[in-house]
Amino acid sequence: MLGVTVLPVSLPGLRAVRCTTSDLYAGMKDYYAVGRVEHGHFEWWGSGKVWRSAPGSIQVKQPGDVHRDLERRGPTTWTVVTLPEHEVKRVHGERRPLVLAQLEPNDPRAVAFHRLHDAACSGTDRLGLEVAVTEAIAALATIHVVRSDYTRPVRRAMEYLRERLTDSITLDDLAVHADLDKFHLCRAFRTQVGMPPHAYLTRLRVARAKELLRGGVRASELAPLVGLYDQAQLTRHFRRIVGTTPARYGKTTHPV
Repeated sequence: MLGVTVLPVSLPGLRAVRCTTSDLYAGMKDYYAVGRVEHGHFEWWGSGKVWRSAPGSIQVKQPGDVHRDLERRGPTTWTVVTLPEHEVKRVHGERRPLVLAQLEPNDPRAVAFHRLHDAACSGTDRLGLEVAVTEAIAALATIHVVRSDYTRPVRRAMEYLRERLTDSITLDDLAVHADLDKFHLCRAFRTQVGMPPHAYLTRLRVARAKELLRGGVRASELAPLVGLYDQAQLTRHFRRIVGTTPARYGKTTHPV
């Protein structure tokens, strides 16, 4: 990563950052966000397909989305604005809206998302930002995907893992729910999602742990709340994925 700049915004709880990098990133998102490419071209994998991004492209990310960069043609700069999850759920319900992963620069459906970025980058006042955020959340409905790039068994498996992340889950349980034998399910899940089911579940659990820490839950109380055996297991996974321990993350994150 060459540089990360936190943009000052006038709306409490809203986060906006500008990043420049030549590195290739791979990971799973744990928040709703809208990104805009400001400079550079790159290719990335997500939602079961390869995407090509250019300046002006809008990327929409949701909790659980897996993103893997494939190629960058030099340094890339982009801006990311997170959307408040409680507002997204209030408008669209508990089931996350299934939306297109990317809108091309001249796509008219991207207008509300460009307004959000322009407002965040220009230091618009609180009321202006509230309007921009509200319009962006409403615009998610306009980019709804009729057909998912995930097959039905993989989609069912992902939903099962998200809904039962605190449970002890076996591969047989997952295969029965997905209605596909476990051998074909493992291959299809890794191919379409970008990681095997157990890795996806671990990242879901770590994302939930981060959410709880931001809400004020103590690190020592987290493990059973996210389906992990003990504090040692939680700390090991958390450090590997987040880069720090749950306790340190909790101390440096303000409750929301």
